[in-house]
Amino acid sequence: MSSSFDKYQKRRLVSSYFSVVLSIALVLFLLGLLGLLVLNAKKVSDHFKEQVVVTIYLKEAAKDVEIKQLEKSLAMSDYVKTTEYVSKEQAAESMKAENGEDFMEFLGYNPLQNSIDVHLKADYVTSEHLETIKDEALSKNFVDEVRYDNDLVTLMNNNVKKISFWVLMISGIFTIIAVLLINSSIRLSVYSKRFTIKTMQMVGATKHFIRKPFVWKSVRLGIVGAVVALIGMAVVLYYLNQTFPELNLLQSPILIAALFATIFVLGIVITWISTFIATQRFLNLKTDQLYY
Repeated sequence: MSSSFDKYQKRRLVSSYFSVVLSIALVLFLLGLLGLLVLNAKKVSDHFKEQVVVTIYLKEAAKDVEIKQLEKSLAMSDYVKTTEYVSKEQAAESMKAENGEDFMEFLGYNPLQNSIDVHLKADYVTSEHLETIKDEALSKNFVDEVRYDNDLVTLMNNNVKKISFWVLMISGIFTIIAVLLINSSIRLSVYSKRFTIKTMQMVGATKHFIRKPFVWKSVRLGIVGAVVALIGMAVVLYYLNQTFPELNLLQSPILIAALFATIFVLGIVITWISTFIATQRFLNLKTDQLYY
């Protein structure tokens, strides 16, 4: 009978520890994913900004040497990431592939112009910088026109600011929720031992002596939960890096290591503080209050 009861108690204890570890792991995992989002928010926004194309259309009379000089000066500019010369023949082939029809059969000639597609560095994708770049290109007498989607640029920059603000807000709120959830799990774990705590106190054990095993047990559970969360984060990070290699998510290993270390330390600190507060609360209760 006693052996059966002991096994039942052990199963309850293991179940309790498992639920605490799972709660800690899930919360830290989600917190870590949010941290990854915050760290890579600029990379993601920069990636989309750098997809904006500034197209410089050249006059028919433009000489090859002038075009090459323009390409070279653009490539050497601080604001340019890449340039690509697109002949009117290439433009016609691209349009034919997109529309599925050869428009030159109807017109009898190619109305398109030679052009240079310019991809800018993300920091320069603003209406002000684009207007300056446009004026500078139009100052060349062989440049006919400069086009870019100004409405898209304005919308993108506004959305990036809004998203950055809300990501920071959500990060703060989620951090508070994470602390409260872990604290709740730890309190429930300590609550099941409240009579043991009071019994030890009644036989003369000091608060520090009673509190110590509970704190160390919770810290160990916190370490296990943090390790599980870090494994999950590593798997997600690897998958995202393989799926979206252009984002270069592993380009800053020091920042990623710092995030992983922060999550690990949070698992220890939150469980330590939560257990300290929970045990202190039950240590200060009177015997008759333990039943409420």
